Amino acid sequence: MKRGGKVIWAQDADEAVKEIMTILKKANAKIVVKGKSITSEEIHLNEALAKNGIEPCETDLGEYIVQLRKEPPYHIVTPAMHLSKEDVGKLFNEQFQLPETITPSEVMAYVRTKLREKYQAAEAGITGANFLIADTGSVAITENEGNAFMSFAFPKIHIVVVGIEKIIPSLTDLDLFFPLLSTHGTGQNITVYNSILSGPKQADEPDGPEEMYVVLLDNGRSNLLEQTEQRQALACIRCGACLNACPIYQTIGGHAYGVPYTGPIGSVIEPHLEGMKEFKHLSFASSLCGKCTEVCPVKIDIHKQLLFNRRDAVNEGMTTKTERMAYSFWKGTILKRKKMNMSATMKNFMLNNLFKKQWGEGREMPKIAAKSFNEQWREKFKIDK
Repeated sequence: MKRGGKVIWAQDADEAVKEIMTILKKANAKIVVKGKSITSEEIHLNEALAKNGIEPCETDLGEYIVQLRKEPPYHIVTPAMHLSKEDVGKLFNEQFQLPETITPSEVMAYVRTKLREKYQAAEAGITGANFLIADTGSVAITENEGNAFMSFAFPKIHIVVVGIEKIIPSLTDLDLFFPLLSTHGTGQNITVYNSILSGPKQADEPDGPEEMYVVLLDNGRSNLLEQTEQRQALACIRCGACLNACPIYQTIGGHAYGVPYTGPIGSVIEPHLEGMKEFKHLSFASSLCGKCTEVCPVKIDIHKQLLFNRRDAVNEGMTTKTERMAYSFWKGTILKRKKMNMSATMKNFMLNNLFKKQWGEGREMPKIAAKSFNEQWREKFKIDK
């Protein structure tokens, strides 16, 4: 970058962490302040920092709270949305001996005081980026708390960790993307703080970092780009609208997914980022109601992408022999009414003995009625078979 920034290409998470650690060790960093970044969660950056004797300090209030609880973010936009004010009060009582009846305003005031000390002591700040602007070589960050701004304004070193899919053509495109992100993410016309960075501070500028690095992360995104039908998932702007609308996410919550990117869009992209074999089950955890597609501001056919992932998992032989046999039997049954109306005793036996092991863990298997609806209808209206 002509203005003094440095760009680093990282093929995977290990390479990204290695490059970041090289920068921090060279600066002899002991404390790092972090703006909210799901990409840093993707590469398990906090764990790597702690392992190398560097204290990572989350500065987003929600991220700060879940960091104190030693748990990952619950939601890609609002990481602590699963906690009540009573939960937070109990946490701050345990961590800092504050009254359990502490109010949200008092929590915010206390955290602000704690974080000011971290901002002043930190040798480096790490943030994500909402967009990378191609024509100006800039990084665009949008937020509501100003913590990301502080994370790159105070420390001498600013590191941006961002996926390669975040690039947009020009600065003028932000006129569309900033309102699109804020409206679908939090219902605002525009977020409170919108920053555009084009390198470290210049000779005539009093504030800002002395060094700036942009770590461009691939980590499986090229694999997704190769998939002509699923590549449109890379257009995601991480607004979280699909999570908020999804009945599955609303029922099981973000932590149940076990991956950084949760909800419908996470179920599409994670199998490509982390491995289809290990994470194909996410694409099957959907009702396919289509609500995610309906609310997506960038018009990704999310529920169709889930079907494409399911198809690929089957075509690549990633399903079990038992599952393939079960579906083969189901197909033969569903195509013939006589077989569909077979004995309820037989159906219940098969559910409890063949399907329970695959689908019954953590749920109660249904009990099939003695007669099917078809049989009851024919009996009621005396229709001959």
